[in-house]
Amino acid sequence: MHPLREALHNELHARPSIHFAGPAHLHHYAMLEQEGQAEELLARIDALVDRERDPEVVQEILEVDGMTLKWERHTEFFTLTLMVPRDPDGKLWPEPPPLLEALLMPCREQVVSATLLLVEAANRWAGSPEDYGFQGPAGSRVADGEATVWSDFRLTAEGVNRLLLINQALDGYRLGRMARRLLEIETYRMMASLALPLAREMRSELDAYERELDGLSVRNAEEQQKSSRPLLAAISELSSRLEHASARSRMRFSATEAYGRIVDARIEELREVKVGDGPRLGVFIQRRFQPLVRFCAAIHRRQEELAESVARLNDLLRTRAQVEIEEQNAEMLRSLNERTSSQLKIQKAVEGLSIIVISYYLFSLFKLGLQSLDALGVPIVPQVAAAIIAPLGLGILAVLSWRIWRVKQH
Repeated sequence: MHPLREALHNELHARPSIHFAGPAHLHHYAMLEQEGQAEELLARIDALVDRERDPEVVQEILEVDGMTLKWERHTEFFTLTLMVPRDPDGKLWPEPPPLLEALLMPCREQVVSATLLLVEAANRWAGSPEDYGFQGPAGSRVADGEATVWSDFRLTAEGVNRLLLINQALDGYRLGRMARRLLEIETYRMMASLALPLAREMRSELDAYERELDGLSVRNAEEQQKSSRPLLAAISELSSRLEHASARSRMRFSATEAYGRIVDARIEELREVKVGDGPRLGVFIQRRFQPLVRFCAAIHRRQEELAESVARLNDLLRTRAQVEIEEQNAEMLRSLNERTSSQLKIQKAVEGLSIIVISYYLFSLFKLGLQSLDALGVPIVPQVAAAIIAPLGLGILAVLSWRIWRVKQH
């Protein structure tokens, strides 16, 4: 068996839902994981239940004081869900139990989503969502009409969003899964919304970058006769700033796209049917949530397209610089050719003068030799001397010319 077979297979059971059948309150909190706070939170949970945790586990469902506590660790956030059986005489929307408050206190600043889900039995249904404190609520029949969900998506003074789930015919297993879907819609919706402030900031930055790119394009068109080095430096500097901005926002925008798809999938899994005069729950969410996701995606695409435009302008400028360099090289080659031609002409003149000088020197030597013979009493007739010197001189000149030709060939 492959060593990872068991671990990969068990991913099917990696994130089970809390199963419950009766009315209950589900307190759900999602926190951004920063500076090891998740490990501190898990250590407090370990101390609470007095057990040693497997460090490889990414979620657990624990029973604590008659309540069910579930924690889950995700890539960049951590969730806590506490299921408390509904007290018939208690508040409709109670505060979090002290146990949960103690766990959340050190990481309150990182809470990005807080939801209180009230699961009510159909026979206890008050008959109107307004009776539960909702104002202008959205609602839907879900799970093929076996449950109804209501919410007005208004935060309480404590920053908690409230959901009401009326259970008509769902068993404990399906009720747990439905509650999980609703809580995940809220969690992933908020996680996707984290990119909105960054997208708004990037919009103003991109406006400035586009104006700067337009100015550089105009300069490139108008300064064809000037050096391209200053313009190339300006484009390189703009490209580096765009790359820095892209590195800063790429992960956040990609996460928003992924979280948006999860929200869409969870809403589709609700299998909604309209109830009452208000909008469906999924329609209410999508009508306001999808523009946010599309806005972030548009900013991301605009950022990528701007980077591509800068790269194209950079390529054009580099091509222009390359052409200038090639023209300079051609001019240098022409100059070298002219210089070489002049050197060859000078060399030919020097060769001719050398032959004349050497010939004059040899004839002088022969002349001295003949005069020496005459001084020694061996008279030389001028015609004989000319007959000897002329062929010899021509032969020497021929040998010198041949040697010079051989050197030139090499």
